[in-house]
Amino acid sequence: MSAPLLIDVVTIFPGMLKGFLGESMLRLAAEKNIYECRFVDPRDFTTDVHRTTDDRPYGGGPGMVMKPEPLFAAVESVRQPHSRVILLTPQGARYEQSTARRLAGESHLVLICGHYEGIDERVRLALADEELSIGDYILTNGVLAAAVVIDSVVRLHEGALGAADGAVEESFSDGLLEYPQYTRPAEFRGMQVPQVLCSGHHEEIRRWRQEKALERTRQRRPDLLQNNNEPVRAQEE
Repeated sequence: MSAPLLIDVVTIFPGMLKGFLGESMLRLAAEKNIYECRFVDPRDFTTDVHRTTDDRPYGGGPGMVMKPEPLFAAVESVRQPHSRVILLTPQGARYEQSTARRLAGESHLVLICGHYEGIDERVRLALADEELSIGDYILTNGVLAAAVVIDSVVRLHEGALGAADGAVEESFSDGLLEYPQYTRPAEFRGMQVPQVLCSGHHEEIRRWRQEKALERTRQRRPDLLQNNNEPVRAQEE
């Protein structure tokens, strides 16, 4: 069995993430030794009695900026030659499913979580291998972004999901939104499950799902078709 994916989260608020990791798929994946998540607190690498990790920005302005010394020391305490160090920041490249697949191929991820007004620029310049953003909005801190990255990466590892193809037939896995899903009962408040899904004809079901995935993507996210260099037809539906 291959070694588990190792994830080190550099944050001064590890408690925000521990509850999330202790539930559902992530808890089970950890119990199966698919991944291991550790927390590295920059406060443990400070040298003053107050364990200071932030200071006022040079040049003035609101808020506080995270100091470089504790962050460098924290990352360097766990970084190995094969590690991938990621700074989670609104200024980073947009995080997508293709990014999750790429990161799932790594053996050690180090996620730096920003807090307060920002992080000293020298962290970005000399410490991070890449910068990622989960969206064009501002969060309380980078722990929430770290949770998104961990979940999306771990679920791609074999055995993390119950079904063998669970991570394959999901939205964005093939560049499309997922087809509509139904379960029992076959009729609910006058709404019927499409007959093809009850037919038992696997090829017809496959074609229906593919058509509905394309239809839904054209309606809701035509940009995904453009990104895949596929023609975006007018919405006939």
